[in-house]
Amino acid sequence: MNNSFQLGSRWLVTGLLSLLVLSGCATVTGSLTSKMAGDLADSIMNSSDVETIREGVPAYLIMIDSFLRSSPNDEDLLLAASSLNGAFSVFTTEDEARTRLLTDKSLEYALRAACINDAKLCNFRQLDFKEFQQRVDNLKPGQVGVMYATGVAWTSWMQAHSDDWSAVAELAKVKYLMNRVLSLDETWALGGPHLYMGGLETILPASMGGQPEIGRSHFERAIQIADGKYLMTKVIFAEQYAKLTFDKVLYDELLNQVLAADPVVEGITLTNVLAQQRAKVLLAESDDYF
Repeated sequence: MNNSFQLGSRWLVTGLLSLLVLSGCATVTGSLTSKMAGDLADSIMNSSDVETIREGVPAYLIMIDSFLRSSPNDEDLLLAASSLNGAFSVFTTEDEARTRLLTDKSLEYALRAACINDAKLCNFRQLDFKEFQQRVDNLKPGQVGVMYATGVAWTSWMQAHSDDWSAVAELAKVKYLMNRVLSLDETWALGGPHLYMGGLETILPASMGGQPEIGRSHFERAIQIADGKYLMTKVIFAEQYAKLTFDKVLYDELLNQVLAADPVVEGITLTNVLAQQRAKVLLAESDDYF
């Protein structure tokens, strides 16, 4: 597929780590094993040692899978498994086959969790668009967590399969689902629904059907909700919107703000460190790109 239609290039995978964990593992509090999963997720997200996390997460994935062998219908554990499989795909982008495997598992677990949460959501991915809309329209505020996790995992899966037109064809459903989540709770996962909608609206330029200015408003609202502390939003804003609209001033300003910020913030330190690493790379490319 032409690179211009890749699903946001890097923004989906670079933003997944904390958004997935915030929407999934951090809510796991039920059983002893679920509490352990939640505590481990918190430890991961508060680490600034990217390499240790990169090396350690695979063992965590195996552990979560082992929990699911004895509790296959535990919604919280399924969300934890979805979150961590999707999050680890951040570290495997050079290995397309492994990234696809991880995002396949992430989406499978999220869809199983959705089905357990509400029988009307079983197999809703396969419904025609009108019926899909009706099911999504009936979602309640208490279902935001599981449906946000499903939307993020689904988007990650599309990114990993972006050379497959049948996968890209599911974009309309993902956007509709994320818009519904946004309408129910725009503040979820530090403004995550706005961040994802911003990315989805800036996949294409306006001349090809994109809505970059709507995307910009979503990015700005996400930054506002997180009080500017979730640095990955500014990185994605720069990479998706500023590049698309050839706004070098905004691009440089956003990335310099990221580099000047203190990355240590409860629950999102690891992602902030990753954001600063990405910002350095993007800023170094600024003069060449613009």
